[in-house]
Amino acid sequence: MSFNDDLLRLIDELERLPGIGTRSAQRIAFFILKAPHEDVKRLVDAITRLKENTKYCSICQNLTSQDPCSICDDYRRDRGIICVVEKPMDVLAIERTGRYRGLYHVLHGLISPMDGIGPEDLKINELVERVRREKPSEIILALNPSIEGDATSLYISRLLKPLGVRITSLAKGIPFGGELEYADDITLSRALEGRREFEG
Repeated sequence: MSFNDDLLRLIDELERLPGIGTRSAQRIAFFILKAPHEDVKRLVDAITRLKENTKYCSICQNLTSQDPCSICDDYRRDRGIICVVEKPMDVLAIERTGRYRGLYHVLHGLISPMDGIGPEDLKINELVERVRREKPSEIILALNPSIEGDATSLYISRLLKPLGVRITSLAKGIPFGGELEYADDITLSRALEGRREFEG
């Protein structure tokens, strides 16, 4: 049994997505093939709109369709606290807890010399300028507990300490090598509530 080139091409493209293996790619491709034309059109439109309308928030560097993003634009939030995270999915994980009402800053990665990622490749300069401009009372370093996360936290704390801002980090509870986006709500809530002074 042979398949047409378009179907094989779709399967190949789906396999490139994170967490999608060959069998999953095949199932998704056949699902799309069998779906009503209107459903497929909505999916294509959603992907196209996402790519065309998504940009960095000029304040927190999170991905957004409006600038500033809805979190930075919400004046009910505590503007004296900025939670620094690695990626946009970490913002979603913390927001899911419903226990944090401050602002965020997204680095879009961690310092990793082995992968050729240095401080200049991240949104660290934007964070320093933001702290100078907004003068928050606290910075929470909510980076993944890993060698790269610890190195990035240490680097940021050394840049921010001279600015006189309080620097804290999440309490233990997320295992070393774990990722915030996969932490359950209770563990993440406790890590936020039990945050302590960063010791760098």
